[in-house]
Amino acid sequence: MARLFGTDGVRGLANGETLTASLALDLAVSAARVLADAGQFEGHRPRAVVGRDPRVSGQFLEAAVAAGLASAGVDVLQLGVIPTPGIAYLTGLLEVDLGVVITASHNPMPDNGIKFLARGGVKLDDVLEDAIEQRLGEPWSPPTGADVGRITAYLGGVDDYVDHLVASLPASLEGLTVVLDCANGAAHESAPLAFERAGARVVSVNDKPNGLNINDGVGSTHIGGLCKAVLEHGADAGFAFDGDADRCLAVDADGAVVDGDQIMGMLAVAMRESGHLAQDTLVATVMSNLGLRRAMASAGVTLLTTAVGDRYVLEAMRAGGFSLGGEQSGHVIMSEHATTGDGTLTALHVASRMAQTRSSLAGLASTVTRFPQVLLNVPGVDRSRCDDPELLAAVAAEEAALGETGRVLLRPSGTEPLVRVMVEAPTADEATAVAERLADVVRARLAL
Repeated sequence: MARLFGTDGVRGLANGETLTASLALDLAVSAARVLADAGQFEGHRPRAVVGRDPRVSGQFLEAAVAAGLASAGVDVLQLGVIPTPGIAYLTGLLEVDLGVVITASHNPMPDNGIKFLARGGVKLDDVLEDAIEQRLGEPWSPPTGADVGRITAYLGGVDDYVDHLVASLPASLEGLTVVLDCANGAAHESAPLAFERAGARVVSVNDKPNGLNINDGVGSTHIGGLCKAVLEHGADAGFAFDGDADRCLAVDADGAVVDGDQIMGMLAVAMRESGHLAQDTLVATVMSNLGLRRAMASAGVTLLTTAVGDRYVLEAMRAGGFSLGGEQSGHVIMSEHATTGDGTLTALHVASRMAQTRSSLAGLASTVTRFPQVLLNVPGVDRSRCDDPELLAAVAAEEAALGETGRVLLRPSGTEPLVRVMVEAPTADEATAVAERLADVVRARLAL
């Protein structure tokens, strides 16, 4: 049987075959029991926070998780709708033993998910997740009487989180006009409030979630609407979040998209100047653009790369004590202020850099000159044989031809029977031609 926990908790179709109210309750009970057995509740009454994005299914999942925790003797503070990084922050601020996040992030509305955070707001490690999964449905003796948990609404979560965000800024946003695309998601209240408290003039769009419209043609995965809104309002910049607001992308005053690589590049330079870039190192994935690599080398910043996935970025950051990392998708981690990617935090610091330097977003983004990048998925092949000698020879030949003007990345999908071919080159036509030639070799050598 496949592992229930994926790289970002338990996720699936809400009320479908897997992600049901009964599973949510059982997961909560099992989590409480595993943490108790690990000695994490010794000497005090256990406490947890539970928060969610606005999906309608989050209501019954939140209720089920809270019921499960309380039935296991854990006092629960319900945060309601709040971004994932806000839940992580409050897990640490309120010094609780466990945080529970109910969200499917940028996925479509019918999906949802449950993930657990340990003390301090960090992701629960794989060993504990496996233990939780193994003990699902196991017989137990629940507490009774005064030993059952209490469930209380915590109403100050958004304000606490916003205060934390604003306090992290090196400069006021006075004089800036920004458009925020809240994806009809978890940031619809906190993001505009944070920017307003920081001094910006704010135009909010897609900020009226109804439980059904989260990520529906809006937000960071559908950024075209934000581009138009920035031009319409004559704004200095725009920022688009995903459903749980753990990532963001930006748009400059001319309506051009600024991606995660460019955002990381400008933040790395700013943090190096201020002495906040630990070991002058930025952590990114192998998918980050060659332009970021070149820009960081010119700026005196070491670029450390990991496998694709924010969990690998986080692992490398913790292992090396680094302060900035992220992905091209806009999932940026600033570990001095957050334990996870935080879209609003990222957007605020980009805007603060604009105000501090009196620079346009386009000017700051020009730190990173992106190389044209083409990604082809080759389905119906044996992804386990990417070490085929003839395929490797073909890749080496293309890399040699590109030299320092491009690069090739060929990797198997982690979830599907396909191989991904990524090529960067001086022109889009050249990148496409190289990618198509290599895709032909993949089909010929790895055919099932």
